Amino acid sequence: MKTLGLIGGTSWLSTVDYYRLINLEINKRLGGLNSAKLVLYSLNYEEAKRFVDENNWKEISALFCGAAERLEKAGIDGLIICANTPHKIADDVQKVIRVPLIHIAEVTAKEIRKKGINKAGLLGTRFTMEDGFFQDKLRQEGIEAVIPEKDEIGFVHNSIFDELGKEIFRPETKQRYVGIIGKLVEKGAEGVIFGCTEIPLLLKQEDCPVPVFDTTVIHAKAAVEFALKD
Repeated sequence: MKTLGLIGGTSWLSTVDYYRLINLEINKRLGGLNSAKLVLYSLNYEEAKRFVDENNWKEISALFCGAAERLEKAGIDGLIICANTPHKIADDVQKVIRVPLIHIAEVTAKEIRKKGINKAGLLGTRFTMEDGFFQDKLRQEGIEAVIPEKDEIGFVHNSIFDELGKEIFRPETKQRYVGIIGKLVEKGAEGVIFGCTEIPLLLKQEDCPVPVFDTTVIHAKAAVEFALKD
């Protein structure tokens, strides 16, 4: 079994899910007392959020590159960034390490393609929805991304940082998300991507009228596939 390196803490809530899901899947496949070999580097979310607020991607890149280098020195065989938004600087991170980085958008796009879906709604931070790094990976698999209207993008972005990342889950926030997803379906979305690892803490498949692609689950399973591959 290969050793996985996890950069977590953005936020710690979803990082807990990564740890749980990876170990559950390893044990499901191998049985007994088997669990994952992994090294976790948990960032201070407040530091990362400050740079996000400043739109300072140079410092965000330095933060994640430093964490990746430390993990590589610890002996990892592959890297997982336990969040969607930092994949905006995933290429920077890959350049400073020799081990492969398992890209959340790449594995999500492949999973959507398996389902034969050509058009999917994309929810996440403003950066994930608008900056192209996630949409580019979808486009490579022939998938068109549908994003919310401007005011809805602002609502989703703010709710992630002001509520979900603080373990605040309001019924009215959930209802607004459901309404936004309904509009994406009206625009032709055949599925919806939970492109932020906190969104699945608020919404589940039963809340949505179309198939849900939970990037946390997809990414965690891809990590297991990598860890167990000969």
